[in-house]
Amino acid sequence: MVSAPVSDPVDPVYVPDTVTTAIKILVVGHFAVGKTTFVGTLSEIRPLRTEETMTQAGELVDDLAGVPDKTTTTVAMDFGRLTLNESLVLYLFGAPGQKRFTQLWKDMLNGALGALVLTDPRRLDQSFDVMGLLEEHGMPYAVAVNQFDGAPVFPEAEVREALDLLPETPLVTCDAREATSGAGALISLIEYLQTRTPQEQG
Repeated sequence: MVSAPVSDPVDPVYVPDTVTTAIKILVVGHFAVGKTTFVGTLSEIRPLRTEETMTQAGELVDDLAGVPDKTTTTVAMDFGRLTLNESLVLYLFGAPGQKRFTQLWKDMLNGALGALVLTDPRRLDQSFDVMGLLEEHGMPYAVAVNQFDGAPVFPEAEVREALDLLPETPLVTCDAREATSGAGALISLIEYLQTRTPQEQG
């Protein structure tokens, strides 16, 4: 059982001396799903961000349907850290969402224990490429439906069917803007990883 995130560390820059386990977790998802916001909200240190302003040239490759107000995009990765309890720390790596970064996604899989897939309930179909890549590389994942203002709310069974999820794949809702909500999504992933057998863990 994973406890709640440690609050008010003595010095948030350094990992507490009590930490014995560090886990690399990927935060992935399609374009404009809230990965940068998620990592930034959860990170107890100042997050590393590689956002650049979107240009007119980017309109040819980045589909802004459904996200007309988006003005920046991640061009490398986001990085943050979250201490879940006195002995466990998570290193969060947020991957850019566009397909042209597929090779970068593959590189980021190295050393990761699992992934949290963020998805937008208005664009569930755009999650298939990301989930397919994770499955191709045998990377276990949980899915978190990010709650956007004004977005529809679907029953869990409908979302599972739409995403064709296995029964054991965790599915939760979260708000990438709220630390407690986001931490809950990560905890669901960690608890799932803890249930896997050594054979399943590779």
